Amino acid sequence: MYASENGAGAPSTFLEGNMKQANLTRRGFLAGTAATGALAALSLSGCGGGGGETDGGSTGGEATAAEAITAALGNTSTNVNPVGLNGGSALMLAATWHVFEGLYEIDFHDYSTYNALAAGDPVQVTETQYEITLREGAMFSDGNPVTAADVKNAFEANMADATCGPFISFVDTVEAKDDTTVVFNLKYPFANLLKARLGLVKVYPASLTDEQLTTQPIGSGPWMYESINGNEGGTISFVPNPNYNGSKPATCQRMDWNILVDGTSRTTALTDGSALAINDVPDANADQVTASGCTVEYVPGFNQPFIMFNCKKAPFDDVRVRQAIFYAIDVDKLISNQMAGHAAPVTSFLSENVSPNNYHRASTVYTYDPDKAKSLLEEAGVTDLSFTLDVNNTFVQDLAPQIKEDLAAIGVNCELAVQQINWAEYAPTDGVLEYDAMLTGGDPTCFGNDPDLLMTWWYGDNLWTQGRSCWKGTPEFDELQTLMQQAREEADATAQQELWNQCFDIIAENVPLYALFHRETATGYNAEKIDGFSAIPTTGLMFLGATPLA
Repeated sequence: MYASENGAGAPSTFLEGNMKQANLTRRGFLAGTAATGALAALSLSGCGGGGGETDGGSTGGEATAAEAITAALGNTSTNVNPVGLNGGSALMLAATWHVFEGLYEIDFHDYSTYNALAAGDPVQVTETQYEITLREGAMFSDGNPVTAADVKNAFEANMADATCGPFISFVDTVEAKDDTTVVFNLKYPFANLLKARLGLVKVYPASLTDEQLTTQPIGSGPWMYESINGNEGGTISFVPNPNYNGSKPATCQRMDWNILVDGTSRTTALTDGSALAINDVPDANADQVTASGCTVEYVPGFNQPFIMFNCKKAPFDDVRVRQAIFYAIDVDKLISNQMAGHAAPVTSFLSENVSPNNYHRASTVYTYDPDKAKSLLEEAGVTDLSFTLDVNNTFVQDLAPQIKEDLAAIGVNCELAVQQINWAEYAPTDGVLEYDAMLTGGDPTCFGNDPDLLMTWWYGDNLWTQGRSCWKGTPEFDELQTLMQQAREEADATAQQELWNQCFDIIAENVPLYALFHRETATGYNAEKIDGFSAIPTTGLMFLGATPLA
C-alpha cells in the first residue's frame, strides 16, 4: 500500500454546518499576454496561444470547445478497482472521480459536498437510520439503471475492505428498500460527518466480476474508460458516458492522461502543447512553464513528508527520543532550500489552510532547537545514537541530506537508505520489525478533509499502527482511540471539536508518525486552452466541469 507521493499513504467531512470551507489561499503565476518575440514564435498548440483568425484567438470571437482534454500525470498505478478507494493511489483515485459516482461527491477545490447519485440529503428516520433516494434516471455506462441493490453491494464490499472499511465503520447494515431507496442503519449517531463519508463509496454494477473490477470497471459518472495503462509511459483514455444525466457532464469527445513520472517530461508536455494540464510541477521547471505562457498554480495543502518510527524498537520506544529528532531538524531551512518556500511548517496534525474550521494549534509544536534535542536524549539516557533512516525514493529523498546533517549536529549518526519502499515488508507481525525509522510522504485528503478521517488513516487501529509505526499497544494509543470514538459519536459540534483538539495534542506529543511540513500542490495548465479548470490542494487533477478550448 502506498505511502509516497503516488497517493495517500495507504494502509493494508467535516461538520455539516462547516461543510463549505473557506476559500483556500492560492498563488498563481500567469505569464502576461504580451509575449516576447521568442514566445510569440511558439506554435499554436503550445501554451503561448497565437494570433490569427482562429476561434478564441486575437479576433475576440467566442472560443469553441476542443475535441479532447489532454493531461500528463506523474503518478503510476495499476489498481483500477474502485473498491477500497483504489488502495490510495493518487492516479487511479483521480480517474475514479471522473468515472464513478458516490451518493455524494466532494468538490476538492473547497471540500464542499454535492449530490451525485443521491437525489437529495439523507432523510433521517431515527437517530441511527437514514433513507436516501437515488437520482431519477441514473444509469451506468452500459445502459443499465443504477439500483439500490448496486449501492448496497458496493457498500458491503467497501465495509469489508482494509482501506475503506475504517472510514465507514459507523455503518451497521445497508438495505435496498426498493429499486431507488437505500436504507442505512448506523451503529451510533453520525450526523455531523455523514454525507461526505457516504460519498467515499463509489457505486458500480453488482453484476461485475472480480476480473471486470480489476481490469476495466464501469460506473455512472460522466466519463467511462476506453483503455487503461497506468504504468510509466502508459495512457489512461476516457470517452463520455452516453447515459450520464448528472450535473457534471463530459465537455468534449475524449480525455487522455499520459503517465510521465519524470517532471521535466511533464513540463515539456505542457509547454509543447501535448498536455493542457500537468500535476506536480517541479520547482526547477516553474519559470520555464510561466515563460511559455502557461500557469503554475500553487495551492496550500495537507500533503506532507513525514518521519515514522518503529515504536517497538529501542530507543524509539521512548517518546523523548522521537521528540528529540523533530527538535533537531531545521524545517524552515528545508522549506526554503528544498521546497523553494512552497510549504508551511507544522503546528498541528491538521493543516490550517486545508482544514480551517477544525484547526487547533497543538500543545506541542516542534521548532528548531538543537539544545532541547540534546537535553531530551540525555533525559532518555541515550548516547552515541546511530540508526538507519529508510528514505522513499520520491521527493522526500531531497530532504534527507540536510536531515542527516542536522542530526549529526546533535551527535546522532543517521545512515540513509534511499529505496523504493516495499510496503509488503511493513505489515503486522508477531515480532518487532527490523527498521528503525522512515522518511516518506502521503496525503489522505484525496478522500476528504474531516479530522476523524485523516486521523483514522494513520493513527487508527489498522496496518499503520499495527505493523508500521508499531504504536498500537501503548497507553497513549489506547487513549487516542477512546477520544476518537467519543468524537465520532458526539452530536454537538463544539464538544466534538474539543475532543479532536485533545487528539491533536496526543499525536503531536507522541509523534509515532508526524509531518515535517505541509506542501503546496503545484499544478501547471494552459489557461488559454482550458476553461473552468483550476488546481486542487490534494494530489491528482480534476477536470469535472472543465472545457478544452480550440
